[in-house]
Amino acid sequence: MEKTAGTLKCDIVSSRREIFSGEITLFVASGVAGDLGITPRHVPLITELKPGPVKVISADGEESIFYVGGGILEVMPHVITVMADEAERAVDLDEAAALKARDEAERELSTSTSEMDVELARLKLLRSLAELKAVEMVRRKKKR
Repeated sequence: MEKTAGTLKCDIVSSRREIFSGEITLFVASGVAGDLGITPRHVPLITELKPGPVKVISADGEESIFYVGGGILEVMPHVITVMADEAERAVDLDEAAALKARDEAERELSTSTSEMDVELARLKLLRSLAELKAVEMVRRKKKR
C-alpha cells in the first residue's frame, strides 16, 4: 500500500517473526507511562510497552488487534516500530490456554514463598490477563 500524508508505516515484530507491516492511520497501546494514541506526524518517542492489546486502524479503515507481551515502541513522524517480547494476532490467541495460565498464576501467587517465585507468578498473571483483554476486544469487535 502506498504511503499517503495521512498514514504512517507500522511494523510489529517479535523475536520469532513479523506480525504486522502496513500503512495505518491510528495506533493504540499501553506504555509504562500510560496509554498511547499515535497518529501520523507524531513527535518522535521511544517507550516501553506493557503487556496488553495493541489496536491499529489501517489506511483502508480496517481495525486489527494484536497482543504484545511487552517490548519497545519507537515512533518517528511517519514510522512506528514495535519490537515485542511476544506478539500474536489477537484472533490467534487461545482463550482457554490464557484462562488456564491465569488460574495457574493466581495459584502460584498464593502459594509462592520466595520473592523470585512471586515475581514470576505476577508476570505470568499480567501476561495472561493481557491476552484475555485482547481476546475480549476481538469479541467486542465482532459484535459491532
